[in-house]
Amino acid sequence: MSRIGKKPVAVPQGVTASVDGQTVTAKGPKGELKFVVNDEVLVKLDDGAIAVEPRDQSKDARSKWGMSRTQIENIVTGVKEGFERRLEITGVGYRAAMQGKNLQLALGFSHDVVYEAPEGVTISVPKPTEIVVNGIDKQVVGQVAAEIRKYRGPEPYKGKGVRYAGERIVRKEGKKK
Repeated sequence: MSRIGKKPVAVPQGVTASVDGQTVTAKGPKGELKFVVNDEVLVKLDDGAIAVEPRDQSKDARSKWGMSRTQIENIVTGVKEGFERRLEITGVGYRAAMQGKNLQLALGFSHDVVYEAPEGVTISVPKPTEIVVNGIDKQVVGQVAAEIRKYRGPEPYKGKGVRYAGERIVRKEGKKK
């Protein structure tokens, strides 16, 4: 029995949600998102909350039950508040800057890396060593942050590179003489 799937998703003030067959749509102050729920799961809208339950007790239906509820909660939260992912840059000469809508990264390569933000995602650089990724779709925000981090991930000896804010890097001991 899914503990997450059992809880209904409350629709907050300022957000309108609708269920049309297997499609859940949420509109809010930040925008509009849709999610198509798998056929194994049944979705209902009642009393200002979206309830999710499996169609039968098969393993496949039960495995998609909690994930579907979480996806619906993410679209409701996204249109209301949005999502944010922070990245930190560590290293001598490593920095970030905005170049119009593009993110320009100096990460120790012979050239600067230019990252073009996809539609629906805004990237800001409050400090040269900090990047903030904002958007309404949690999956897209996480994907953009992962792509930026992938250019120069944190290395284990000095900790140089791009990492998520609050990420703990397990450091290795260097060579001994």
